[in-house]
Amino acid sequence: MHRSLVTIDLGAVRHNAATLARAIDPSELWAVVKADGYGHGARDVARAALEGGARLLCVATVGEGVSLREGMRDARILVLGPTEPEDVQDARTAGLELVVGTEHVPEGLPVHLKLDTGMGRWGMGELDLSGASVVGLMTHFATADSDPAFATEQLRRFLEATEPYAGRYTRHAANSAAALTRPEARLDAARCGIALYGVDPLGEDAERFDLRPALRWESYVAQVRLLRAGESTGYGRRFVASEDTWVGIVPVGYADGFRRDMTGTEVLVRDERVPIVGAVSMDALAVRLPWPAERGERVTLVGDGVTLEQHARVADTIGYELACGIRVASGRSERVVVDG
Repeated sequence: MHRSLVTIDLGAVRHNAATLARAIDPSELWAVVKADGYGHGARDVARAALEGGARLLCVATVGEGVSLREGMRDARILVLGPTEPEDVQDARTAGLELVVGTEHVPEGLPVHLKLDTGMGRWGMGELDLSGASVVGLMTHFATADSDPAFATEQLRRFLEATEPYAGRYTRHAANSAAALTRPEARLDAARCGIALYGVDPLGEDAERFDLRPALRWESYVAQVRLLRAGESTGYGRRFVASEDTWVGIVPVGYADGFRRDMTGTEVLVRDERVPIVGAVSMDALAVRLPWPAERGERVTLVGDGVTLEQHARVADTIGYELACGIRVASGRSERVVVDG
């Protein structure tokens, strides 16, 4: 028996792609499916995104692109990360497009030149279009979700540098946050990742953008205990009962991606919100129950209003990290795909 079940709803992905495509029209939607589709399954979500209106798929590495190409013969696939010289031939064979942020531009395949306007990672200081098979020009926002003023300055720098090439090459800069909140940043295409999966890139409520969570995560109550006043549960005695308290032990922990610093967040038992108490361990967590639940009762870790955004606020992180961190390991958890 699996200890938890992760369900991916491709109908939600398709809906989100269509919603994003409408929101940014006439700009193109480019779906970011790197990191195995943010943990949702790259091939499945890529197919659903294309069906919803995405025009191109984005990955992080040539290896991801080659793997994706095996099931998608005709899709445009863009490798966002830096490409090592020894990987160029694989990219050429697979018909991938490459982002280039250095002076070395590989020949014989389409490239998108990346201008560093303030991210301070990959990217050129100045554009050099000589002798390259350029099809696109791009930059990457550092603060589209947190510092509008700096994002505005990045966009200004990019537009100033690329204006002579407007209409000649595809210009793209917006990520999910910019695509949803900054119409002026959509340009010719927007690269949307986390929003595609129904997670608010600003960490609030995805429903306000008509986005539907594509991931559901469930487990069950494996044991019910009555703690007497003064008794505790878990490592470090981080939760000590001040009065007689029912707790349920759930067989999911940080080895499965339910992080240790998510103690205090809430999940659902019998469709009622209950808090995580004590230390989340490698293989188990505890929930405080208002009643003696039955062994085997369903626990909804994500779904039915319990969101990755909510958990991320407790853990002081972002929904991206939590989605990518849910692990489906042999013998522990199962992932199923539905098309609702």
